Amino acid sequence: MARDHHEHRAWVRMPSGRRLDLLDPTPFDWDDSDLALGLARTYRWGGHSAWPLPLSVAQHSLTVMHVRIAACTAAGLTLPPLAALRELLHDAEEGLLGFDCISPLKPFLGDAFKTLSQKLDAAVFLRYGLPGWTAKEYAAHKLADRLAAASEAVHIAGWSATEVQQTLKITVPPLHDDPLHAIYGGTPWEPWPPALAAERFLAELERLKLLSA
Repeated sequence: MARDHHEHRAWVRMPSGRRLDLLDPTPFDWDDSDLALGLARTYRWGGHSAWPLPLSVAQHSLTVMHVRIAACTAAGLTLPPLAALRELLHDAEEGLLGFDCISPLKPFLGDAFKTLSQKLDAAVFLRYGLPGWTAKEYAAHKLADRLAAASEAVHIAGWSATEVQQTLKITVPPLHDDPLHAIYGGTPWEPWPPALAAERFLAELERLKLLSA
């Protein structure tokens, strides 16, 4: 049977003019500003928010990175720039895809979507020279990610701390202080406008790339 010529069309045109084939991505299909803007326009929590704006994946990524940095500092360690860059880019494929599926729904999207996400993730790791996670590193990353998620659920999405544990099944306690407030100012936990989120993400990406070179 002949294939429909639309069956495998999955091109995305980036603001820079580059083109990304979501089904066959390469590390050369976007520039850093494309990624920053994509993450700034991709929203956590299904786009739901107790604030006027939803929370971008760009802002979340900065939070996770700074939670990891703080955990290392508290342990008397320093998070290397390349490891910090990996934290910053841990959800980068969502910015290329333009979609952040809430975790409970991911199993219903099937293996094809998982494969698509893994291909995008691999292209990101290759482009930025990121090492694969060790088991210890991944566990530390997931703890930072869960701390960010628990905190966002309470301070941004409007869940209570009890609901976060009992309904969302996130067992780590939410942070009280916004890790980004001391760095950027503003109102603690308030989601940033997309342009500002993109600007701040891109600045951190460029800084860490230079330090990791």
